[in-house]
Amino acid sequence: MSEIDLTAHPKDSFLQPQLDYQALEPRALKSGFLTGLTWIAAVLAAIPLFSVIYMLLAQGGTRLFGADVVEVLTGLPPAGFEVGGGIGPAIVGTLVMVGIASAISVPLGILAAIYLGVLDATSKLATTARFLAKVLTGFPSILAGVFVYAVIVIHWGYSALAGGIALAVLMLPTVVLAAEEAMAQVPQKMKDAAYGMGCTQTEVIWKVVLPTGLPGILTGVMLAVAGAAGESAPLLFTALFSNYFISELAEPTASLSILIYNFSGMPFENQIELAWTASLVLVLIVLTFNILARLVGRPKV
Repeated sequence: MSEIDLTAHPKDSFLQPQLDYQALEPRALKSGFLTGLTWIAAVLAAIPLFSVIYMLLAQGGTRLFGADVVEVLTGLPPAGFEVGGGIGPAIVGTLVMVGIASAISVPLGILAAIYLGVLDATSKLATTARFLAKVLTGFPSILAGVFVYAVIVIHWGYSALAGGIALAVLMLPTVVLAAEEAMAQVPQKMKDAAYGMGCTQTEVIWKVVLPTGLPGILTGVMLAVAGAAGESAPLLFTALFSNYFISELAEPTASLSILIYNFSGMPFENQIELAWTASLVLVLIVLTFNILARLVGRPKV
């Protein structure tokens, strides 16, 4: 009996027809087709994004990255027919009002999330509060401004404090839901182990739940801050606008979004250029917060 030459029939030759067949199976074809559609949709969705970024860099980058960048970032808004000027009061006002909103919404949101996610997660009150928080995530921002206008502005006037409260109303549901979800991801075994070691419920929350869920909590906070920084409608009803740097919280305050709204409709080239520059600065601020949220929420390996 002659010997069979195994080298003439390598293993790959037996598998190749099967692999080719599997590549032509309906499930594989469907997967490849849907993957291609996903890539096409992603590219189409990215076109408007990159076109807007390119437009902002082309129109606003000249002033922001030019020789007069210090004046642009620190100067006062110019009047009609004036040249130069800057957006300093708007930058400071935006940061102040976002800071006020964060100081209000973050502690309240985390405390509410502790109740919803740890203390009494299945009660009727928790279920109702969770439902209302989800409803408020789609709450029109202008209605938050109208609410704060009716409660505060009518009695005490336009102010940075009123603007911060309006932004806090918009930030609160995002912080609550993100923090609750982060706490829900903490393994039950870790909490049980802490209870087994004699820890009280308060100690479990402060030493186990919050530290473990901190990346997710901070991610929600950063995203809420980024969203609040770009709001304009609530500030029209609460903070109004000012051409000067803020000196106290109980006075009308400038913001980047309102400056863009005001200057973009003016018939002066200088103001229109500053509106483009303010748009670029606002995008960079929001982008910074989004990048921080991704970095903070990145899984630790």
